Amino acid sequence: MNWLVKIPEILFVLAVPLLILSASITWAINDAGLYQQGFDDYNISGRTGITQADLRTVGAEIRRYFNSPEEPLGVRTRIYGEERELFNPREVTHMRDVKVLIRKVYLVMKVAGAVLVAGVIGSIIWHRGSSPDKLAMLLHWGGWLTLVLVMAVGLLAITGFDALFLRFHQLVFTNDLWQLDPRTDYLIIIFPQGFWFDATLRVAMTAVASALVLVGVSAVFLGFRWWIGPNRSYWRSSKNPELVQPDAPDTPEAKDHWH
Repeated sequence: MNWLVKIPEILFVLAVPLLILSASITWAINDAGLYQQGFDDYNISGRTGITQADLRTVGAEIRRYFNSPEEPLGVRTRIYGEERELFNPREVTHMRDVKVLIRKVYLVMKVAGAVLVAGVIGSIIWHRGSSPDKLAMLLHWGGWLTLVLVMAVGLLAITGFDALFLRFHQLVFTNDLWQLDPRTDYLIIIFPQGFWFDATLRVAMTAVASALVLVGVSAVFLGFRWWIGPNRSYWRSSKNPELVQPDAPDTPEAKDHWH
């Protein structure tokens, strides 16, 4: 039954990449700068007749919709000077599906964070003196797991993003509302596939940077603890005979030697 003892540790390690990835996605979803960079890079204003100022408003309205209970999505803007609804009913319905997916990402982030907090508290209670080392090792493993997962997905994205993008939509959506016309549907016009490639790279780089920091900090901490370990009081009081410092013999000669 020793494997049962490992279950909390396994859950803790798995929660690390889930938190890092969901937090990176959440940041990208709500980053106005990412939207603006996409609008600039793909000349969305020139392609749609929507001014840069109005595009910023469109992006803000979409982000507000994702983070509010309001339904349905309604975005009015000026296209070549004429005010109108930007998205048609098919696009609006698809955005509702996207909102549901985003809320699931938020939920994963909260659950993963809760697992990590519970793991920290549990480690402090049950492992006591050795809890910093235990937590650092688990975080170290979680950081490496994050790097492996991100690099695997990143390799797939770089070598075949179109196929990966298609497969993603087929897996996460239960309808075909995501199949839009790039000639007439503004949702895919203002957010072309190139935008999603750039956003994916942004999420990957954020996750990799976070994981590298976690791996580096935990490695330095573990190295430091290993170096000073024999001099720590809890090491001296450990039940492991190899870690217990010997007591001074109770003889005058020995006392003189120890002092």
